[in-house]
Amino acid sequence: MEVTGILTAIIIGLIIGALGRLVVPGKQNIPIWLTLVIGVVAAIIGTFLAAALGVDDTRGVDWIELALQVGLAAVGVALVAGTRGRR
Repeated sequence: MEVTGILTAIIIGLIIGALGRLVVPGKQNIPIWLTLVIGVVAAIIGTFLAAALGVDDTRGVDWIELALQVGLAAVGVALVAGTRGRR
């Protein structure tokens, strides 16, 4: 993977994290940096999952891959917000 690919993955991951946080209802008591880290991880896992399902390379926008990434980010944000809220 090239440096530009890594930087692109990080930028896309930051956007995915923000979208994942918007999908989760209610207030999440987690810092924004943690949301962004969750987004980067969700973007990477979502890309690998889309590749495993064979939907990673389609014509135009990869909507299924994007939905997987946002869904994973939403689950990650909900899990982390739930565990941090119990402290």
